[in-house]
Amino acid sequence: MKRTYVFPALFLATGLIATPAMAELAPAEPLAPANSLAGAFLSAETARAENDFDAAVEYYGEALSYDPDNPSIQQELLLALVANGKFDEALPVAEKLKKDPNIERVSRLVLGIEAIRQRAWLQADSALILSRQSDLERLLTGVMRAWVKFGAGETDSALSTLDSLEGPDWFGLFKAYHSAMIADAAGRSADAADRYEFAMNNTAGGSASPQTYLRLAESYAGFLARKGKTDDAQEVIARGLGIAPANPALLALQADSDHIATKALHIADPARGAGEMLFDIGTAINRNGAENFAALYLELARVLEPDNAQIYFELGGISERLDLPERAIAFYDEVPLESPFGRIARLQKGLNLADMGKNDEAKKILIAAVDENPHEFRGYLALGGVYAALKEFGEAATLYERAIKNIDTNDATFWPLYYRMGIAYERTKHWDKAEASFKHALELSPNQPDVLNYLGYSWIDMNSHLEEGLDMIRKAVDMRPRDGYIVDSLGWAYYRLGRFEEAVDELEKATDLRPRDAIINDHLGDAYWRAGRKLEATYQWAQALGMEIEPEDADRIRAKLAASNTPGGKPELAVSQVDDPVNGKTVASPNSSNDG
Repeated sequence: MKRTYVFPALFLATGLIATPAMAELAPAEPLAPANSLAGAFLSAETARAENDFDAAVEYYGEALSYDPDNPSIQQELLLALVANGKFDEALPVAEKLKKDPNIERVSRLVLGIEAIRQRAWLQADSALILSRQSDLERLLTGVMRAWVKFGAGETDSALSTLDSLEGPDWFGLFKAYHSAMIADAAGRSADAADRYEFAMNNTAGGSASPQTYLRLAESYAGFLARKGKTDDAQEVIARGLGIAPANPALLALQADSDHIATKALHIADPARGAGEMLFDIGTAINRNGAENFAALYLELARVLEPDNAQIYFELGGISERLDLPERAIAFYDEVPLESPFGRIARLQKGLNLADMGKNDEAKKILIAAVDENPHEFRGYLALGGVYAALKEFGEAATLYERAIKNIDTNDATFWPLYYRMGIAYERTKHWDKAEASFKHALELSPNQPDVLNYLGYSWIDMNSHLEEGLDMIRKAVDMRPRDGYIVDSLGWAYYRLGRFEEAVDELEKATDLRPRDAIINDHLGDAYWRAGRKLEATYQWAQALGMEIEPEDADRIRAKLAASNTPGGKPELAVSQVDDPVNGKTVASPNSSNDG
């Protein structure tokens, strides 16, 4: 199955204090009281599972009104408050729970952060001592305590704390980075230089925690620039860009050599240093499935670094992945436009508005972004994605043509531009231009499964370049065997070629991978019928009708079912080469179009 890819997330290299970021959210409807302990607790649990943070806080609070000393509910309320950015409200709950070993990793962390915020260094150091801790918590509290000791004027003790901190190999990057910043802040330039360079040589740690490595590169470049070593600073920036070529912060410094010393990351304040460690941990664990865990640390980082634009940017991205576009927009609105992440945040805001159905507002923002900087390609991708989602492929094609006129796109980075332009041309019936665009995308980046799949399937569907097209789709499947759409393409290619048993094998795999996709189920139904498995075919078509499906596709499938239930009836199946064995021609049919 050929697909239109919208790519909702654009940031390629990165990436609740009561809450300025939430200021733009519409007022929530008042919640109905649960009127019982069980009802309130269940409502809170449901709200938490649905990432409705405000409701979770309110219902856990209501549950505590029935059972004020219940430690389990207090724990859940503490987590909900922190996750929702209500740090000050979390403080009294954390104080109650500071001796509970089941929750101290959060309660004592909250109290330690408050002590750091108040610059009560001895109190902070005591609060950050946990009775039991995982490797991650030992690293986090160890680095934060080093910053606390530095805040208390104990630089030697701070560095010794980091140097003696034992743990897995992945501790190394964090230890070296933060010890370099502490030495730098203490004016120990030679020691700082050695520690910065040692950290930069930890490329394995950079691969495991790329965001920390990028922050390290920025900090080290600033250190070198302040020493008058601008060329060395640029070399460090280039090393960082080797990990993430599109990182906005490093690209901004690379383009402005005269101001690296003043614009690069420079942390000398111990409270900000502790906040930076929370940020580093939050971004390091920010993976699919760990969004809420990562957001917890990022929210705590925000308490100590409230003007760190990248925290809001990362929280916006997490909100997107949790399917909370309104919340994402509120975070993106807190990223200053003059920040290196400001432009991308605005693009992401436009995409989230489109996700909410606010297409005119989304287009207005994205068109303005393209007009303001017509030489930056991400704006074209964002606006083109909105056009594609709305099936405005003519507008998309014109937009991508404009991009190619304004940008030197002959670089592997730009293959998505040509891929999407190919889709826009194909959808507007300009196949010659579409084919050329797909081929150019593959010249720029030869092993892109999406492009191989789209071009290969298109060729087979038009009875052209059959073997080459089939090889392309097989290659795409080899690279992405868990992608149900690409596996469907292989099955449907076999169908078009009249190889029905092979089609059934691949289409069954595709339905296992995408069981709720109506068109894939419809394809399998046609293949079953061709293979003589007529009962299974009718079952598959009936299954497809129970899924999300376009009205015209539903009408077509109902007609097939009606024919199959009529004595002597012949359902109108998608055509195959066996339907015209003399000429071997395949004619496009409704369910061969670019679905999904």
